[in-house]
Amino acid sequence: MAQNQDKPARKPAASAKKPAPGKGVKVTQIASPAGRGQRQLATLKGLGLNKMRRTRVLEDTPAVRGMIERVKHLVQVEEVR
Repeated sequence: MAQNQDKPARKPAASAKKPAPGKGVKVTQIASPAGRGQRQLATLKGLGLNKMRRTRVLEDTPAVRGMIERVKHLVQVEEVR
């Protein structure tokens, strides 16, 4: 007899929200991750960066700030209002 396990309903995929005014950071990749560790490459991908001079506007959260801190030598950061 097979047990019917109720699985929790999946949440819809998170939509890409624009950061609230004064609550964002503009991150631009200024250096190549070539020759760097997998951890730094994965962090850049997590920030949405994977090519030189690519820019993303991200919500200013502690998690994003921590990721930026790990690759601060590869990116340029600006406050967005």
